[in-house]
Amino acid sequence: MTKQEKVDFTIKTLDDFYPTIPIPLDHKDPYTLLVAVLLSAQSTDVRVNQITPLLFERADNPFDMIKLSVEEIREIIKPVGLSPMKSKGIHGLSHILVDKYNGEVPRSIELLEELPAVGHKTASVVVSQAFGIPAFPVDTHIHRLMYRWGFSNGKNVVQTERDAKRLFPEALWNRLHLQIIWYGREYSPARGWDLEKDVITKTIGRKTVIEEYYKTRKSR
Repeated sequence: MTKQEKVDFTIKTLDDFYPTIPIPLDHKDPYTLLVAVLLSAQSTDVRVNQITPLLFERADNPFDMIKLSVEEIREIIKPVGLSPMKSKGIHGLSHILVDKYNGEVPRSIELLEELPAVGHKTASVVVSQAFGIPAFPVDTHIHRLMYRWGFSNGKNVVQTERDAKRLFPEALWNRLHLQIIWYGREYSPARGWDLEKDVITKTIGRKTVIEEYYKTRKSR
């Protein structure tokens, strides 16, 4: 297969597997999505979805959030981990949204990255999922699969994002990054990986990855 044929095969397979794509984090608007994505750092979407209803019951907009103290926010979000940093970030960004943006979440990756505790991936998720602006957020699943599929060298997420944007049509970015996340979770996880079920990697995957997989299986 040529590189383009591999890309086309990946897109078609993901569309077949995930014709509709649920957004992993529960939210109702750009602000609640921003907070949920911030909370998801080094945590699971399942755990975040268990905690955000408790937080949003108290404050689901920046005006109400700044009425809570950092400590009150921290007590609610403790189960997701990194609560000291995340509570300060949520409180701080909420203040900025109120003071600078009249409570609205900006529609720009660059402006979002200026907010406390908001990195490039978080900003990319918000603009793509809340506003439909083309972006390609790279999480651990996408980083892993882009390497397994031979689409990126796996050195860092910055390079993986560049490679993804170069290979895939911009009009598909917002859909594809979610499809790859779901595919990675279900068919190509880091642990408990079964190559026989991972049709994309089995068909187009990097030779060294596949060889290492079978070598590991034999040694068990």
